[in-house]
Amino acid sequence: MAVIELKNVSKIYQMDKVQVKAVDKASFKIEEGEFAALSGPSGSGKSTLLNMIGLIDLPNSGSIILEGTDVYKGIDLEKSKKVPFKIDSKLTELRRAHLGFIFQTFNLIPVLNVWENVEFPLSLGKSPANDTLSPAEKKDWVAFLLETVGLSDWKDHKPSELSGGQRQRVAIARALVTKAPIILADEPTANLDSKNGDQILELMKKLNQDLKTTFVFSTHDAKIVALSDHVIKIRDGKIQGE
Repeated sequence: MAVIELKNVSKIYQMDKVQVKAVDKASFKIEEGEFAALSGPSGSGKSTLLNMIGLIDLPNSGSIILEGTDVYKGIDLEKSKKVPFKIDSKLTELRRAHLGFIFQTFNLIPVLNVWENVEFPLSLGKSPANDTLSPAEKKDWVAFLLETVGLSDWKDHKPSELSGGQRQRVAIARALVTKAPIILADEPTANLDSKNGDQILELMKKLNQDLKTTFVFSTHDAKIVALSDHVIKIRDGKIQGE
């Protein structure tokens, strides 16, 4: 089953008097449980695509379908300069229900320790984990994720006390804690050395296989591309092949 489907999605940025088409009529599907990569050189449009899948950036035209929900159905995207207020809450609900995010800069909360950073998304409202787990089960789930990413002994440490690889492991656990079926990762190994990058990549592949979670990467890392079972190539905003 396709958990992500894009139909003729385009994104245009206005740069002074010039229009730049960052994504041009992109169409593809990503199936449940895939380890997929949006691959292309810098400036190809892959991060813009990932942001639109993540409901962070608004397309100018086309359809984005997440697990059967046509996100912008009934919305005139061509007239929308930004996300209309009336669907902003809808997008928030869809993100919480379907998506987890891993960023290349980690984006951990510095005043919280490792446990608190991982647990934090559960305090933000409705999510698959909040819908299905009791308070005690949530604590067990956080503990399981920390053990899985190898940070049980570091749960009381602040991000400033961790290495880059450890911070990214925290970010992975945080992305998974809501039990979102789709994890979006924007260049997740870009700020890591090769050893830590390889370890993080192996960890994400294992979690993909063990938890059946769909992973989608924006990347130009050849190692991620080689490990992916579905590669969507993009150049100059156009899909070049799969």
